[in-house]
Amino acid sequence: MQKSDLVLSPGLSQGLGLALMIGTGLLCLALAYMIKTRLVRNTHDFIISNRRIGLGFGVGSIISVWTWAMAVMMSTAMTYQWGLSGLFWFVVPNGFAVMAVVPLAKILRRRMPAGYTISQFIFSRFEQSKVTSGVVTITMIFGIILEILINLKGTAVVMSTVFSIDWRLATMVTVVVVLTYSYFGGLWTSVMTGTLNTWMITVPAAIVIVAVFGMIDGGATAVFDTVDASKPSNLSIMNADAAAGFGITLAFGLLAATVADQTFWQKVWAIRPNQVARTFLWSGALFYPIPICFGMLGLVALAYGLTPADVGGDIVAVGPYIVSHIGLPLILILAYVLAILAACYSTIDGASSALSSIVAVDIIKRYAPKTSETWLFYITKLSVLIGGIVAAAIVLSGADFTSLVLTTYALKTSILLPLILAIVWPRTNTVGFVGGIVLSILIGMPLRAMYGELAGTLAIVGISGGAVIVAGLLSRRSFDMNNLGVKQAMRLEG
Repeated sequence: MQKSDLVLSPGLSQGLGLALMIGTGLLCLALAYMIKTRLVRNTHDFIISNRRIGLGFGVGSIISVWTWAMAVMMSTAMTYQWGLSGLFWFVVPNGFAVMAVVPLAKILRRRMPAGYTISQFIFSRFEQSKVTSGVVTITMIFGIILEILINLKGTAVVMSTVFSIDWRLATMVTVVVVLTYSYFGGLWTSVMTGTLNTWMITVPAAIVIVAVFGMIDGGATAVFDTVDASKPSNLSIMNADAAAGFGITLAFGLLAATVADQTFWQKVWAIRPNQVARTFLWSGALFYPIPICFGMLGLVALAYGLTPADVGGDIVAVGPYIVSHIGLPLILILAYVLAILAACYSTIDGASSALSSIVAVDIIKRYAPKTSETWLFYITKLSVLIGGIVAAAIVLSGADFTSLVLTTYALKTSILLPLILAIVWPRTNTVGFVGGIVLSILIGMPLRAMYGELAGTLAIVGISGGAVIVAGLLSRRSFDMNNLGVKQAMRLEG
């Protein structure tokens, strides 16, 4: 197995790549227009789907927003960088992070059945503290922008690697395509196109990976034997360097990416109450095969002896490079690209929908409660476009994909324990909540820069959780969860 055997497959023109991107978007646009006509009549429909999402669409939509560029491309990159230890540390926390939402979701759906956003919960939980809710709102918006830009970056990487499309052009096309159809249907569009995209991710993934191994003399056995002969530790899941280098940071970040992300809380309040737990449990379990399949491409890259320089310097391009250079039929290469486009598009769509709910509930209705329904509807939809434009501007700066992911998760980790404690521990107070988040970022991020991912992540977790606990123990006040207010939600629904 020599990397000189890897040659770009013929027929992968820029025009074909652009047609694939635009064609996928047009399909989603047609679906979005149908949804808008039949299901979206006001802001409530746009941001919460009238709380009528069932098990099937719920599972499909959650898997699609969780199977973003990171899942389909970073799983390959981490396997390439760390071997099976990288795949282990990437896959195991991923599904668990989705399932971890269940106990918290059950508490809030019971205590705050007419809620819309996690920031709205914080506003009520801390007795209408605008400081506390403002910190959470800013954190949520920042996280959503980062989610959008990471998936824009993922699309740019795959299209530039497979079709030689300039990554800047790929970024701009993705922004225009996804935000156009997201603008029409809101959460209903995200849910239905996301379910369609889940099928576009899972089925091609399995077929393409089998075909890749079929192109190699000796198949999977030859790949594993070659990797073992080159570096046996790449076939071990017990590599401590992988855990310290990215695994622990990623594990906490993944938990934060579900527990502290409006993309998921929006669905908690949109899914029918009796289906919430089942939806998140099934979503977490059914997610696992996806990164495992894509991760195998990392072992193939190791077997061929690829270096980062061979794929343009960014190791997330390893998967697209293997698929487009190993000699697969054109139809299978296109199926792989469609799977990644589906993953990126659906996550950008879901994040945009989450952003619209934050703008409507936590900004407009909180600070300008007399805004008319007509203006609220237009402002909410406009926020989708603004979020995409901001994210695209950041992507065009040329930031590294892996660094974006790990930095995003490090920042999100700062809110993980304060938010969980706010839900389950009545003595959590404003000083501890805000202080924990702010101090963990101010102290933890510099430590991360100086001493690495592991030290920085543990510092962020320890400081954020410790501040909440200390402040709570020093105070004698407890919050009664039965007092959660839902006046904002009632105004929107009414």
